[in-house]
Amino acid sequence: MCIARLLVTVLLFLTAPYMANAAETPPAGQQQPAHLERRLDVEMNYLLYLPQDYDQQAKWPLLLFLHGGGERGDDLELLKIHGPPKLIAAGKQFPMIVVSPQCLQDQRWQSVTLLALLDDLCEKYKVDQERIYVTGISMGGFGLWALAFDAPNRFAALAPICGGGETFWVESIKHIPVWAFHGELDEGVPVRRSQEMIDALKQEGADPKLTIFPGIGHISWPAVYDDPAFYEWLLAQKRVEPVTE
Repeated sequence: MCIARLLVTVLLFLTAPYMANAAETPPAGQQQPAHLERRLDVEMNYLLYLPQDYDQQAKWPLLLFLHGGGERGDDLELLKIHGPPKLIAAGKQFPMIVVSPQCLQDQRWQSVTLLALLDDLCEKYKVDQERIYVTGISMGGFGLWALAFDAPNRFAALAPICGGGETFWVESIKHIPVWAFHGELDEGVPVRRSQEMIDALKQEGADPKLTIFPGIGHISWPAVYDDPAFYEWLLAQKRVEPVTE
């Protein structure tokens, strides 16, 4: 495992047929074409795990783990409280690259920064871009749904835990395999938030899975990440192109 920091410059580029001179003030009471060219600096700390036999393969699947709201800040040790980073810290070996970024305090996951991270990793490491998986817990589950919507052709599988999103998103991600999880007694994020997303996917003709853990509250993820069947399912998925209607 290594602790890394991402420093990436993302170019935001909006085109228009004409560009207003930055030194000129537009005429009052009128509208005119304008142009924006501005760079967004992305800085992010993250934990990076490479498989033990990383050098023995040409490319590897990648698992992106998005933590919950309680692990935000600038202390990467917080990430080891839950999920794959906790298991890795305890000695578990994964047959894939595992990336666990940290969201800044008082912020939420933003797709533009997560996609910058993935781009950087794909340039630096032996990532199989047909097998990029995303999982997340609570706030990370919500971030996962939004990320998939913003980059629907990027991911091979989604595994949100006690998350949720907007049901109108699902039309563009119905081709991505989904296995969602939720605790039946979750008072932090009602189980209906996962159920609504799964039902919407099914209405679009998709075949997602939803596991509801009876008698379990918000902290339902140990039952997921401790289950070998979960990783077997992930590794069986490959990126597919959406069906054009």
